[in-house]
Amino acid sequence: MYDIPFLRPNLVKKEQLLPYFENIEASRIYSNYGPLNHLFETRVIAQMFGGTGAAVTVHNATIGLMLAISQCKRPRGKYAVMPSFTFAATPLAAEWCGLEPYFLDIEPDDWQMNRAQLEETVGRLGDQIAVVVPYATFGSAIDLTLYNKLLQDGIPVVIDAAASFGTTAAENTAQFGKGFGGAVVFSFHATKTFGVGEGGLVYSADQNLIQRIRQAGNFGFSSSRESVMLGLNSKLSEYTAAIALATLEGFQAVRERRQTIIGYYHRELQQQNLLLRGWSSQKMQGQVPLQFFSMLSPDSSGNREVIRKLASHSIEARTYFSPACHQQKQFQSCSHSDLRVTEWIADRIVSLPLWEEMNEATVRRIVKVLGNMTEENAI
Repeated sequence: MYDIPFLRPNLVKKEQLLPYFENIEASRIYSNYGPLNHLFETRVIAQMFGGTGAAVTVHNATIGLMLAISQCKRPRGKYAVMPSFTFAATPLAAEWCGLEPYFLDIEPDDWQMNRAQLEETVGRLGDQIAVVVPYATFGSAIDLTLYNKLLQDGIPVVIDAAASFGTTAAENTAQFGKGFGGAVVFSFHATKTFGVGEGGLVYSADQNLIQRIRQAGNFGFSSSRESVMLGLNSKLSEYTAAIALATLEGFQAVRERRQTIIGYYHRELQQQNLLLRGWSSQKMQGQVPLQFFSMLSPDSSGNREVIRKLASHSIEARTYFSPACHQQKQFQSCSHSDLRVTEWIADRIVSLPLWEEMNEATVRRIVKVLGNMTEENAI
């Protein structure tokens, strides 16, 4: 046990759930896109996306990626182009859809998929590309200009936005992904800022795409309950929908609290002068209620050494994403570009604790350990 754990999920309290549970008991509908699920989807579109587009819940974001890729991919394509710096669920979803991940590098400042490499790869592979799957790294609001162009050129795009629910786009206050014509997949896992235990959401401005994903997520059934397309069971239970509705009610306060804690981190990093002593962080786009706080350690301090040092002070930290996907056994045979930035960052990334009950003193304790370690390594 750690004095300061990496994550401390904070799901809604039972008192907030009781009215919704009473609705379930009254309706005796427990799943199959029930009334609470419908209410949640409706509220999300109205409150988060300003009434634009459509959304469907899924049991988890991995299934959401599988459904979105399967409904978007070009039938004769072979590759799902994506960054290697992402969670294993992304390439696994592509493989479940019969595709081969094709890994690209990331950009050194914002850690998004390298756009120059992507344009070169699109030109070189052409029709062999079945789908492009960018990752909105750690919840950042990535620039969608290139991906909108790919859609216009007939290349499907599915955005892995696992940690981006609650992120607002850089140019306005709209939820990231609003109006995007491809698919945007969000995770509602307990460890996410919007956490319900297990769950997820697929959004698109293309209502027909969402309808196909909804149908595929219900065994591919037609209105006569005849399976007419490749499907599976991705439906969210009414109990999970109740948790999601209660979570949505208090979500603005959660976002604000996390922004406050992020502010503590930035202030302590400045006071310890760590950004002038070899440490660096991701250049975020938009307003991001982070799931955790990631830093790159100095060249002299590999991330494993930093993790061990923090653990010796009863502070739990992790290394998202190290190893990167192309370094993992399941994906080592996959095609890829030059991945030098990915490997450089994977060797140095340290993800620090961030949960809503943290206070300024907790953050100061974490950053002080990093500062002391940096001084020791400089001697």
